[in-house]
Order: sequence, then structure tokens, then C-alpha cells
Amino acid sequence: MGSAETVADTTLREKAIALGRAIAHRDVILLTGATTGLVYEIGKAAIEAGALHIGISPAGDEREHAERYKLPVDACSAIIYTGFGLKGRNVVLIRSCDVVLFIAGSIGSLNEFTIACDEGKVIGCLVGTGGVADQAEQLVKTFQKPTNSRFLYEADPQRLVDRCLSEVR
Repeated sequence: MGSAETVADTTLREKAIALGRAIAHRDVILLTGATTGLVYEIGKAAIEAGALHIGISPAGDEREHAERYKLPVDACSAIIYTGFGLKGRNVVLIRSCDVVLFIAGSIGSLNEFTIACDEGKVIGCLVGTGGVADQAEQLVKTFQKPTNSRFLYEADPQRLVDRCLSEVR
């Protein structure tokens, strides 16, 4: 989960690509919102490294996905079209994950973060990337709520993936 904004920062883009590759090398399935920005970079890198990448779309079909939401179709192995809109898609996406990773992220990612907290997910934040990923620890402290979620914070993509997966296993 994370920023769908166009990425100009090459360091941030490189971290996204490293995260996609780290996911691919762990023999897991990547689920994303089939979107743009950093999430697109992660998905594209994961596929290129041999991962299965399933996109969960807010649209009801491929045409709506591309035309209404202006989302790409080339970075996913397959796309599931929910027809639930952005917030509805987020619920389906988060509930389908064992581990929820955040890189940067704005309001949409904040929505995904709160759903992941409520669902008791293993939540990993790639710190040093900005947005929700960097603010998550403070959010959890400020808005305390009993939850079964486990929160992990790392600056290194490979260590983040490894630590999160060890929490699931």
C-alpha cells in the first residue's frame, strides 16, 4: 500500500523497486490496488523478478479501470474488478492480505492503514519514504485502540519483508 502519485524522487523509486524484488524473492503473492505511482513500480519490479501480482481494482471492468480511474493494466499478472470504488476496493484488498506493507502514502493509504489495524494484520512500514509509512508509529501511539495488529518499522525493504513474514509464519 502506498503512494499512487507519480514518482520524481529516484531514491524513493529505487526503494519501491527493491521492495518489489524483495517480495518476489520470498515466494509470496503480491496484492495491490492495481494503481499508479510507487505501487505501480513495486508491482512491475515484482513481476519482472518472477512474482505473481494480483491487482484489486475499484472498477467493475477493464474499461472503467483504464478510462474512469486512469489506472494501468500492464503491471499485474491478473486484475480482479470489484466494482466497489476506491474505499470498497481497499477493504477487499486489505482483508485479502496476510501482511500489509506501506511505502509513503497519503489519505488513501491512511484509509488502508486503519482498515489493516482494525483487521488485526501484520503491518510493515518502509520508513524513510514519507507519508503514512513514516507517520504510522505516531498514529498508533496517538490513536490507541486494542488490536491484534503487529507493527514493524524498517528502512531496508528486504529486512522489512523478512520481519513481516516471520510474524505470519
